Amino acid sequence: MALDHLTLTTYRDRHPAWRLLASPHAPLVASFLYRVFVAPNVRLTSEADLAEMLEDELFALREQLGVEVYPKTATEYLNDWCALDKGWLRKFYKPGTDEAQFDLTPATEKAIAWLVSLTERPFVGTESRLLTLFALLEQISTGSQADPARRLEELRRKRDEIDAEIGRVLSGDVPLMDDTAIKDRFLQFQQLARELLSDFRQVEHNFRQLDRSVREKIALWDGSKGALLDEVMGERDAIGDSDQGRSFRAFWDFLMSSRRQEELSTRLDQILDLPAVAALKPEPRTRRVHHDWLEAGEHTQRMVAQLSQQLRRFLDDRAFQENRRILELLRSIETKALALRDMPPTGEVMLLDEMGADIALPQERPLFALHAKPRLAELILESGEDDDIDTTRLFDQHVVDKTRLREALRQALRQQSQINLRALLETQPLQQGLAELVTWLELAHAGSRGLDGLRATVDDDVQEIIEWAVQDAPGSTVRRRVRMPRVIFTR
Repeated sequence: MALDHLTLTTYRDRHPAWRLLASPHAPLVASFLYRVFVAPNVRLTSEADLAEMLEDELFALREQLGVEVYPKTATEYLNDWCALDKGWLRKFYKPGTDEAQFDLTPATEKAIAWLVSLTERPFVGTESRLLTLFALLEQISTGSQADPARRLEELRRKRDEIDAEIGRVLSGDVPLMDDTAIKDRFLQFQQLARELLSDFRQVEHNFRQLDRSVREKIALWDGSKGALLDEVMGERDAIGDSDQGRSFRAFWDFLMSSRRQEELSTRLDQILDLPAVAALKPEPRTRRVHHDWLEAGEHTQRMVAQLSQQLRRFLDDRAFQENRRILELLRSIETKALALRDMPPTGEVMLLDEMGADIALPQERPLFALHAKPRLAELILESGEDDDIDTTRLFDQHVVDKTRLREALRQALRQQSQINLRALLETQPLQQGLAELVTWLELAHAGSRGLDGLRATVDDDVQEIIEWAVQDAPGSTVRRRVRMPRVIFTR
């Protein structure tokens, strides 16, 4: 694409990323959306939670810069950012819910990524990029080589290099990377991991555009089902068979392998424990970046599922309309037949050819099979009586009231901005033991994914001990304790 004057003028007037950078509220929009969506890799956020977080942000800014800086309410700003002339947020409703959901647009994430690149980096690595470029060129050259002799020659060369390295290691010569090389490659890995998460939004946006065009065609279509399905499935196959579709499918198949996931987890734990990498103070989410990839990929897969669901709904509507038309034709035939019953026409009215020959082969008849009737024996209870059975155990079940725990958490967060689980349990002791503790962890897991209207983080580096008391026997109390990572709930 040529960056001529006309193209750049069009981008300046229409592209959401350019409009965001040129907006007078760009510091507010970029900083808030980066903190809420990009940094924690959150894909969806409800309107109530997002408005509450933005209201807190606006309150802090008004205390520093004055009330007149941002005069609108949080809801007005969110609706303004979703307008067509801006397009920085996507507002939609999940099926079966009436609460609005928000997500970033790919253009906004591109603008934020460019702003992140403006910050000064303490270390700029070039060796790892050069090695990556050489590795890519080598893969292209090897993968496009059709001559078997040349391919075998390249494979033997790699085998000789590996054998030579094995020999050096066996002799005690184990070359190790210095701290600079380790930092160089780890920073390159972090950058590629962040870019990969940004690419998922673009892929999801492309599938969403396909879904929107399909819905528009279904709403305005007046032709046959076959013609519409042929056109829609042609577009679906075009995206799936495109370079982007094949690359995403190969990535998804690679990441869905349990062996690959375990390998990624093991390697990340090993690398993050290196002193050179720990000195860079990487983001805590780097340890579970492959889980973020999986979560982002699931959103893309859901777009394909929505497309299939829309097609299914269209087929059901078309089938209902066709069945209704068939009933109208049958009723018309019955009406005409009743009109001709008293005055039948003379001669032949209609001739119908048989649809097929009536052929009955004796060998195709099934043989008679005698069905055995089950006989129920009369059983007599030899020992025990019905009165001796204790049926109260069927009703003595422990049910943890999740609503009560959620209300206690909200009550604690009204008094302070964040609280950890151990401090919360000191004021709200466990009443149902381990089952109630597992329910707290379930709420924390939902909060870490931005669900259930909660916010929570798990700090694996800090271990805490939580104790509670249970009654082992009547009049006997036993103390239980568990060691677990620190769980922090935030407002």
